[in-house]
Amino acid sequence: MAEAASSSPLHIVVFPWLAFGHMIPFLELSKRLARRGHAVTFVSTPRNAARLRAVPPELSVRLRVVTLDLPVVEGLPEGAESTADVSPEKVPLLKAAFDGLAAPFSALVGERGGGEADGVFDRKPGWIILDLIPCAMFLILPAALLAYIGPKHENEAHPRRTTEDFMAQPPWIPFPTTTIFHLRHEAMSRASEFQPNASGVADADRLWQVHHNSCRLIVHRSCPEAEPWLFPLLSNLFSKPVVPAGLLLPTDIAAGDVTGDDEPFEAAARWLDRQPRRSVAYVALGTEAPVTAAHIVELARGLELSGVRFLWALRTPAIAAGELLPDGFERRVAGRGVVVPGWVPQVRVLGHAAVGAFVTHCGWGSTVESLFMFGLPLVMLPFVFDQGLNARAMAARGVGVEVARDDDGSFSGEDVAAAVRRVMVDEEGEELARNAQELQRVVGDRARDEQYVDELLEYLQRCNVAFWRLAKWGNSLHLAPSGPSEMRDITRVTL
Repeated sequence: MAEAASSSPLHIVVFPWLAFGHMIPFLELSKRLARRGHAVTFVSTPRNAARLRAVPPELSVRLRVVTLDLPVVEGLPEGAESTADVSPEKVPLLKAAFDGLAAPFSALVGERGGGEADGVFDRKPGWIILDLIPCAMFLILPAALLAYIGPKHENEAHPRRTTEDFMAQPPWIPFPTTTIFHLRHEAMSRASEFQPNASGVADADRLWQVHHNSCRLIVHRSCPEAEPWLFPLLSNLFSKPVVPAGLLLPTDIAAGDVTGDDEPFEAAARWLDRQPRRSVAYVALGTEAPVTAAHIVELARGLELSGVRFLWALRTPAIAAGELLPDGFERRVAGRGVVVPGWVPQVRVLGHAAVGAFVTHCGWGSTVESLFMFGLPLVMLPFVFDQGLNARAMAARGVGVEVARDDDGSFSGEDVAAAVRRVMVDEEGEELARNAQELQRVVGDRARDEQYVDELLEYLQRCNVAFWRLAKWGNSLHLAPSGPSEMRDITRVTL
């Protein structure tokens, strides 16, 4: 039976958090697992499934998308199914709605067979891969963030109570670093993640609950080439395997993009085609950074003062972009700067020959797509989550410049202009570009990226053999639990 388990294709259920920065790499991992002959059920909500690019026809037999309707939560806008649909202060309500999917998800996991795809999905899952739910936790964030958060027992032994505590390198990292710390405005935001939010649960507690109660394996969208020395440290800290899945670089120029309305972008695309090679700074601050009207005004001032060509993806769901930009801004930068409100195919833009740098919030997904995939130097404007840690790490590797900030996180147009010119105009920019290209050659090796997926699958299959040998209910051995109660029990089996 153990030999059969190791050679049989796995059925893997994949269920990411409702943010496109999570769903896109989860879908990329799902495609790679399906290409290797395994059956993958990708779970999301109806609107998100419709906005993600369709499953390639050649994978449709092995990869299916199943949707669960998001429960209604008071205060959550109608039709909001992702973080792209809500303002930052309403994200905790989205988490509460996501928690409401526990029962339908448990029912889905307990079902046998998929109906429309006979045979391939006609068995219960051997693994479930999720953000913050059992059994294998797939973190699309860098390993450095997990090291900063640390396990619960270390946080209890070394409580962080003040802003200054959150600005310091954690004491459980046993050697000095120049990257794993937060600036004051980042530390103030980080402290709130350790307190209950509108969902009723602190973000840190979500991670710790999974770690203590159910998680057998922690998987990162990362690799040792991108984050040296962290994986052995994390395995020791969390007392369980912490393994890389690779960077999951999009397999084609459009694979990392969500479907959207192409029409508003086409004029910008034609403009981009006319620009000289490596002359344009692409500007985008993601979908979850808490960007204020004041930030947009100063960023606009900085782009104008820099004198550099730019293409700005300005996502402002609540207010029209024209109402936020300084009076006359688009007229004054006409010809050398383009503002695109709403959706932009980011990977397509980053891969364009005219783009020479990326003005970014330094989210991990954007860092992977711009620096590790295309070797673009960065102008970094981090806000929350892992973004500050990523910025420190990339600055230390000589591939980007961080915009100067005050303690409250504010910045001026002059600060933006200075950072943009350092990367795009000054002599320093040539060295940054060379460093970025060299890092891309090392970290962006596609063969090595695929190898990490192969090694992850090998690990999953070895663990499945152990389940066959050790997981026993009644008089029979079977590969996966038959329901939620057995799902909880199986996680306590010592491998």
